[in-house]
Amino acid sequence: MALTTTHHAIEAVWRIESAKIIAGVARMVRDIGVAEELAQDALVTALEQWPGTGVPDNPGAWLMTTAKNRALDRLRRAKMIEGKLQELGHDLEAQEALIVPDFVDALDAARSDEIGDDLLRLIFTACHPLLSTEARAALTLKLLGGLTTEEIARAFLASETTIAQRIVRAKRTLTAAKVPFEVPRGEELAQRLASVLEVVYLIFNEGYTATSGEDWMRPALCDEALRLGRMLAELAPQEAEAHGLIALMELQASRAAARVDAAGKPVLLLDQDRARWDHLLIRRGLTALGRAEALAQSTGQALGPYALQASIAACHGRARTGGETDWARIAALYDALAQAMPSPVVELNRAVAVGMAFGPAAGLQIVDELRQVPSLQGYQWLPSVRGDLLAKLGRMDEARTEFQRAAELAGNARERELLLERARGLA
Repeated sequence: MALTTTHHAIEAVWRIESAKIIAGVARMVRDIGVAEELAQDALVTALEQWPGTGVPDNPGAWLMTTAKNRALDRLRRAKMIEGKLQELGHDLEAQEALIVPDFVDALDAARSDEIGDDLLRLIFTACHPLLSTEARAALTLKLLGGLTTEEIARAFLASETTIAQRIVRAKRTLTAAKVPFEVPRGEELAQRLASVLEVVYLIFNEGYTATSGEDWMRPALCDEALRLGRMLAELAPQEAEAHGLIALMELQASRAAARVDAAGKPVLLLDQDRARWDHLLIRRGLTALGRAEALAQSTGQALGPYALQASIAACHGRARTGGETDWARIAALYDALAQAMPSPVVELNRAVAVGMAFGPAAGLQIVDELRQVPSLQGYQWLPSVRGDLLAKLGRMDEARTEFQRAAELAGNARERELLLERARGLA
């Protein structure tokens, strides 16, 4: 019983502290793959020792010190073999000082943002544009989310082998390209930040509306994305879009409990019981949106894509009922979003807003212009939106055909069931 309790404690500590430990060690060895191995070595040592000695008073510091000791051992061996300390890009003596307990305590007290800087470096390295989007997502969840390979595979409905290979290739790619373990500066920062935000939102979206499988949502992925987003907003407090993203995710996540019924079936936005929305998350989202707006205004910049999408979500969050939704404002925000981030999917969402604000015929006109766009040919929400607008215009046979086509394209079982129900409802 005691052994199980200790193992649970180690698991909890690892989930919370692993990203900081990997980041701290990566600053020493300048290699994410090696840093993760050394952090895992420290974890194994804890699993061997703590059941007998008990969990230390500061388990995170214990793991960090143990991992840094492993790093120093590795650096010493490399120095002896190579005989060239400069090739490691480190001053070994300076790094050795970092693990002296008294010095670590003083350093943390004097420079409380040191670990934060390391985490920021880790985020930007794991989300490097050199990697594919899928590889970035997997590596980010592994290093920063603390998820196991099995958990990531289950979340994305991929085999564990596929995810493991994806992560290994990502780390090899970063090592081979000698990607620096640093936060980019200047113009490169804005470019790289977009990559980081994209990965975090990808993870959230997959949790919010699963692309395949039996479940409409995967709450664990939403939770991890929220945690990463909050971390990023805290580590990059002057970046408006970091606050815009967390605002967007908080506001969308606030609806989670109302998005499925007791049987797990999807409930569309206008049919949701808004009393079940999480109003704490709505307040947090509105606060984050306010920060994004203030930062954008202070720099004389327009709101970015995430802050604009958060503004749209805020319109829903502020409306006490579906009938009170300010659809005209949402349509205007989609106009701005289409300019900031041109995309057929944005246009499709704009069509929904225009249809709600100015009538289904106006929305259908936009949708019909999108029917020949190649990237939307297999996108189930195109015929779904068109079916909804046709139904509102009384063109039931056409609408039913569109819903049936949308169901054929849907990869998610719950989504397919919802679309077929809508088709049957028009009979």
